[in-house]
Amino acid sequence: MTGGGGPGPDTGGGHIGLVVTDIALGGVAHFSGVRRALTVAGCCTAWFLLALTVIHLRGGRGRQAVRRAYQ
Repeated sequence: MTGGGGPGPDTGGGHIGLVVTDIALGGVAHFSGVRRALTVAGCCTAWFLLALTVIHLRGGRGRQAVRRAYQ
């Protein structure tokens, strides 16, 4: 990881995951409807918040904790 606190080369995996999730949500919305897409989006949000909570409990703080959960 980089020490500057800005986006580093290790955030690429998070960006790829976000794009794949967005494409999958678009497919779910197209084929199954918006209600199911919102359910899947809620599950993804809950997963992110769970990761953020675990990182926070282990001592992560601030932007670094959010960045680690994003990755």
